[in-house]
Amino acid sequence: MAPRNGYDVTMSRNTSGVARVNGIELGYQVVGEGKPLILLHGGFGSVEMFGPNVELLAAGRRVIGVDLQSHGRSPAADRPMRFERMAEDIAALIGSLGLERAAIMGFSLGGAVGLRTAIQHPDLVERLVLVSTVFKRQGWYPEMTAGMDAMGPGAAEFLMQSPMYEAYKRIAPKVEDWPVLVRQVSELLKIDYDWSAEIQGLSMPVMLVIGDADGLPPSHAVEFFSLLGGGQRDAGWDRSGMTYHRLAILPGVTHYDMNTAPALSATVLPFLDASA
Repeated sequence: MAPRNGYDVTMSRNTSGVARVNGIELGYQVVGEGKPLILLHGGFGSVEMFGPNVELLAAGRRVIGVDLQSHGRSPAADRPMRFERMAEDIAALIGSLGLERAAIMGFSLGGAVGLRTAIQHPDLVERLVLVSTVFKRQGWYPEMTAGMDAMGPGAAEFLMQSPMYEAYKRIAPKVEDWPVLVRQVSELLKIDYDWSAEIQGLSMPVMLVIGDADGLPPSHAVEFFSLLGGGQRDAGWDRSGMTYHRLAILPGVTHYDMNTAPALSATVLPFLDASA
């Protein structure tokens, strides 16, 4: 659930802050002005994981890039990492920033947090973009779940050779907390889940984006889209059979370069800008 490619981004016009929510601290970066978009990174990452897409998304909105529990600028938290709990963190952050509602866009692990936020606090989520996100653990390819099963605290040293660690070194309050992050993520990724029953109750517009060579098969994204009510019928010449949900499969994109691909922001911007 974490990209292997390098990523770096210089965010202009940005401000930073730390919010205390639910007994932990979350670091965040704000770029741009306009309607708010909460941006949630993948495992072991930070907002920088989105590379040039941060500025592209911020061209017409206020992007709030949040570093999730124990990630990036957020000090290591002394609590187990759970999707449901991190969703409560995001809901509390939205309130602490004085926002009535916000669009949320999450990638991989951040997508799961975004999905849980929408399920648990639908009144706070205006629109939802889920990038390379599954609604159940078994939605990943078997080799992906096998990798998650094999991951443990010992992976901290191996992952120190990764671009995620290089980014962490630059921004973490205490770089020696890297093993804490790896342990918490490793434990989280082993927990089984299936949120299919809750997806059908989502009322806000949802867009699903995956790569055609992603860590999940296109069939899972189609199943997800179907649970939302999409892809059930011909839209008709007047588009009356179309739902307000969207599905996009980007060609030639993997789980490890999706986050930095400029095609990502180009694909989701029309959805974010839509009025219905």
